[in-house]
Amino acid sequence: MTAPDAPPPRPSFALRHWPMWLGLGVMVLGARLPWLWQRAIGLGVGRLALRLGRTRRHAAEVNIALCFPGQTPQWRQQLLRDSFDALGIGLFEFARAWWGRLGPIGVQARIEGLEQLHALQAQGRGVLLVSGHFMTLEMCGRLMCAHVPLAGMYRRHRNPVMEWAVKRGRLRYATAMFANNDIRGAIRHLKRGGMLWYAPDQDMRGKDTVFAPFFGVPASTITATHQLARLTGCAVVPFFHRREGGRYVLRVAPPLQDFPSQDVVADTTRVNAAIEAMVREAPAQYLWIHRRFKRQPDGRGHHYARTQPPSS
Repeated sequence: MTAPDAPPPRPSFALRHWPMWLGLGVMVLGARLPWLWQRAIGLGVGRLALRLGRTRRHAAEVNIALCFPGQTPQWRQQLLRDSFDALGIGLFEFARAWWGRLGPIGVQARIEGLEQLHALQAQGRGVLLVSGHFMTLEMCGRLMCAHVPLAGMYRRHRNPVMEWAVKRGRLRYATAMFANNDIRGAIRHLKRGGMLWYAPDQDMRGKDTVFAPFFGVPASTITATHQLARLTGCAVVPFFHRREGGRYVLRVAPPLQDFPSQDVVADTTRVNAAIEAMVREAPAQYLWIHRRFKRQPDGRGHHYARTQPPSS
C-alpha cells in the first residue's frame, strides 16, 4: 500500500492570503456547530446563493433543462431550488468532514455492498471507486474511510491556502491524496492493491478526453477511468451516496464487468451512465452549477452566458 501522504507546508499569513484564511476560519467554526444548526444555516446560505449567484444559477438552469427536457418547467425550477438548498447544506458537510466530529452522523450511515470491497481487498486487487460531484462527497468519503483504506484524487488549487486546507482536511481520513496530474502515483497505488476514489464527471480541458453521452447530451469526459484500468488491472466500482434527512446512504455497486475494453469511448460512456444513475437517485444533491456541457463536438458548446434576469 502507498504510504500516507503529507499536507504541504502551511502558507504564510501574508496580507494577500488574509481573505482565504478568514474564510477557512469561518468554516472551522461552522464545523463545530450542532448538526441542526448547520442544516438550518446551510438552507439560508443556499437560498441566498440562489438569489445572488446569478451566473451559477443560470448554469444550473441550463444543465437541468438539458438533462431533463421531458419534465415541466415547474419541476425543473423546484429541482433548481432544491439543489441550492443542498449546496448550502453541503458547505457545512465539507467543513464537518474536514474539521469537525461526526458524532451521531456515523451511527446514522448505512453502507451497502461493503463486502465487495473487502473481497477485492483480500484478492490484493486495486480498486478504482468511481462517483460524481455530489454535495455529500466529502462526508460520505470520510464515512467510507472508516471501513476501508481509501485514497483520493483531486484537482490542485491555485490558491496555496486552499491547497493546504484541502489536503490537510482530507488526509485526516484518506490514506493519500493524488493530484489529477500525478498519474504515476495513482498507478503505483492501484498496482499495489490500493483503493482510489475519484469523480470523472467534470469538463476538464486536456488531450485525454472524449465526447460521451451524459443524459443523452455529448459531454467532454476524461478517459482516466479507462486508462487506469488498462494500465493497472484494477476493478472499476461505482460508488453511490446520498443524504436522506439526517442519515447517509452509501452503496457500493458490483464492479463493471469486462472493463476496460478496447474501445475508450464505449468505456467512458459506461462510466457516464453509472454516474447518471447516481444523479437520478438524488438529483437535488448533484453539483449542477458546473458548466458540464460547455464544449460540444461541433466546437460551439451550449450557451451558459446569462442573457436575461433569472426567473423567480
